[in-house]
Amino acid sequence: MSDDQGYGEVGYYGHPVLKTPHLDEMSRSGLRLDRFYAGAPVCSPTRSSVLTGRTNDRSAVYSVGYPMRLQEKTIAHALQKTGYSTAHFGKWHLDGLKGSGVPILATDKRNPGFFGFDYWLSSTNYFDTNPLLSRNGVFEAFTGNTSDLLVDEALAYLKSENKKGKPVFQVIWLSSPHGPWHADKRDYKQFKKLDSSIAHHYGEIIEVDRALGKLRSGLRKLNLEDNTILWFNSDNGGVKEFGSDVSGGLKGFKGEVYEGGIRVPCIIEWPGTIVPRISSFPSVTMDIYPTILDVLDLPQEPKGYPMDGISLKSLFQEELTERLKPIGFRYQGKAAYIDKHMKLVKSKANNSFFEIYDLEKDPLEKDNLIISHPEISAKLISSFQQWNKSVECSISGNDYEGGLANPDPEPVFWKDDDAFKAFIPFLLSRPEYKKAQVEN
Repeated sequence: MSDDQGYGEVGYYGHPVLKTPHLDEMSRSGLRLDRFYAGAPVCSPTRSSVLTGRTNDRSAVYSVGYPMRLQEKTIAHALQKTGYSTAHFGKWHLDGLKGSGVPILATDKRNPGFFGFDYWLSSTNYFDTNPLLSRNGVFEAFTGNTSDLLVDEALAYLKSENKKGKPVFQVIWLSSPHGPWHADKRDYKQFKKLDSSIAHHYGEIIEVDRALGKLRSGLRKLNLEDNTILWFNSDNGGVKEFGSDVSGGLKGFKGEVYEGGIRVPCIIEWPGTIVPRISSFPSVTMDIYPTILDVLDLPQEPKGYPMDGISLKSLFQEELTERLKPIGFRYQGKAAYIDKHMKLVKSKANNSFFEIYDLEKDPLEKDNLIISHPEISAKLISSFQQWNKSVECSISGNDYEGGLANPDPEPVFWKDDDAFKAFIPFLLSRPEYKKAQVEN
């Protein structure tokens, strides 16, 4: 998963400047999902949705930096139990720590290991060139751009575990192209005529693309490409300051529940199994968990533990006619609800007004149908309210046996966390921490 890469920031959608040859090739050889959604319009909530198959508010990840509940069951837990080696590489941002990324402490009770990962090379949040990361709780400094180094590490782990005869589940959460932007010179110079920030932003997307190419090539060298599902998507919509090209002309940006804030590029590649094509079937990051369970013939979660995603396994072979389970989104008082081609939007936290759009006829969300189509609007609002009540029940702890075990803590900046006090002099000696960075 890339970070802050907008729907339009790939070559295969005709971006006016960016070229992404590896993603373009992957889109031709895999399943390109043109209506794929991030679970939320910002990063931490989407990350929780990937791991749990549930909309973010169910696990109390309400916004950036909120901690995921310790009682949540993750896809890593499920695969770990069946004998898979599980690993996390890159940005984590589910442990309740705000601010620029720092190495995750071994004592952090919400580190990737607690949520089912045997091995992790991770940071609390975003990081840039020459990062300081945590390898299973031990600080380690690296040189080079982050996308390349994470893929190198992931391939090394995959090779090692494959020699042991172990099946592997890996989550690679890149930090690019999230700010602060600092692309390699060879990538930045392609866009040097542009504003410096956007040139570095685009340069980091080139690095993401190249890393995907390296990962695909590495799978072929290990003879694992035909036995590997490679699932790529971004974590939320594009950044507003870079203009409408980031969203491919869709309405909205990161932080908004319009299409430009939640629709993201997505490709699933599985040579020999997936029939290569373009699909407009509506799908979302919550679908990753149930799809993997279905592919491996593992039981779905028991009743009383609501999952918001569905399995896309059958979509690998043939186009599906319609999605029976709507897709709901909640973010800081905003909301969206997609039922087939109809979409409900609550765009602001401080009002109760709904907007209704027909995405098939009006993909740019210009024509609000709330007044002109009262029956459709009433049904969609009623369905949304029913789903919303189920989320409120989850927030209350009703999904967990015995109820909510502990109150939900508020996120804190890592520099204010007592656990980091001993490390602050060392961290502040490094260039990326000399100035306190606030959450983007």
